[in-house]
Amino acid sequence: MGKRLLALLVICTLLAGCGAEPDSPSEPADPAATEQPNIVATLAVCGDTMSHMPQTRDAYDEAAQGYDYKPMIRFAKPWVSAADYAVVNLETTFAGGPDYSGFPAFNSPDALGAALADAGFDLVSTANNHCLDRGYDGLARTLDVLDGVGLAHVGTYRSAEERNDNDRGVYLADVGGIRMAFLSYTYGTNGIPVSKSHSGTVNILHTDYLDDAQTLSTSLLWRDFKAAKALSPDLIAVMVHWGTEYQTTQNDHQEEIADYLFSLGADIILGGHPHVLQPMETRELQNEDGTTRTGFVCWSLGNFISAQNDEYTDTTVVLQLELTKNPNTGISQVTNVQYVPMYMLDREQQVNGERYILLDAHRAIRDYEAGKTDLVTTSTYKKLQKCVEDCHAILGKQGDSLSR
Repeated sequence: MGKRLLALLVICTLLAGCGAEPDSPSEPADPAATEQPNIVATLAVCGDTMSHMPQTRDAYDEAAQGYDYKPMIRFAKPWVSAADYAVVNLETTFAGGPDYSGFPAFNSPDALGAALADAGFDLVSTANNHCLDRGYDGLARTLDVLDGVGLAHVGTYRSAEERNDNDRGVYLADVGGIRMAFLSYTYGTNGIPVSKSHSGTVNILHTDYLDDAQTLSTSLLWRDFKAAKALSPDLIAVMVHWGTEYQTTQNDHQEEIADYLFSLGADIILGGHPHVLQPMETRELQNEDGTTRTGFVCWSLGNFISAQNDEYTDTTVVLQLELTKNPNTGISQVTNVQYVPMYMLDREQQVNGERYILLDAHRAIRDYEAGKTDLVTTSTYKKLQKCVEDCHAILGKQGDSLSR
């Protein structure tokens, strides 16, 4: 009887289960749980890179019988390589040696390109007033050298066909998960005309570039931005060679150019050519549909590698732009701006092979105060302090990363 009773209970239980009400519907999913987190990336930007002859001679390694610029920029490397992506302006050519030259017609050893790649740079802007210093052949060989060391480039091209085959010369990059379109232009080429047989090889801002460079090539810019937008980038960055040399504030024409570039869709404008720092600013911009976005412009980053030592010309920064993309809204923008003050030390004839060293100003000051460096003299210490003060005065103290 016990087994029969047990069997009955099991059957009843099974029947009861089959007739049970289905589970109640689950609660709707929390919309917040489906949102994707922001994508945050860092873009490092550095200024004009050239090699005056004292630096070219200093970069020569007698023992290795070759050139090496890596020691010259070793203190900038940690900041450049730490970024998700890094860009720099190359204001010289790699036309081949041994007839290297500095100002006024630059031609530097290929080793400079290798050093930039080693430091962590990804993209080089090649459109500037010195890009034709050694003619078309020098321009083309420069691009060959950059390709050889793995550096992307934008602004000059081997042919109009090469430019057009690459989205009108726009360079699209993945910057830490953010799609960025880069463009590069120069106000002119130091009076050297782009030959008709090699037209389209230099991105030039002005139709009157052989004269006073005041009339913008609006049709060229409009078509280039159209091509850039067709790539569906999250942000458009423009590197521009412009402004008045040795002037620590932007001029009216720079303002006009920036306004036009922003109206075309630029989000970030990075300036070079004055050889000194100029201010930076963030703007609120209005889109065609009435919505707003932020725009950032740095009028000039000064010299990155240079032997110039007049006031301000030996002071520069590694600019660090924090970029944020909201995948849920599709909005991407610059969300933070910082910089690392850098000072180009010239030890004159004291040390063969390490005369020029680009110092991290804060680190060098700290090391001197702690008695941990033989690079910094009392005189250099004062110059480093002025470097930091000048960066604060021109770029704003709040942006200084106060590297330690």
